[in-house]
Amino acid sequence: MGVLRQIAEYLYIKKRDPNAPHSKWMKYMHGINRISIFMFIMALVVIAIRYFFFNRH
Repeated sequence: MGVLRQIAEYLYIKKRDPNAPHSKWMKYMHGINRISIFMFIMALVVIAIRYFFFNRH
């Protein structure tokens, strides 16, 4: 499975594969990955805002 497809599934952009194994630990792992991706995107947004609006030279 491709990396971009997996990220799209984490962010609920693409529907999950119905043949994928389902277990409690996989749900935990995917939940942690989802939180990590959201935090990374939010950090990129904050960095971009600080760079473009508060960059004073």
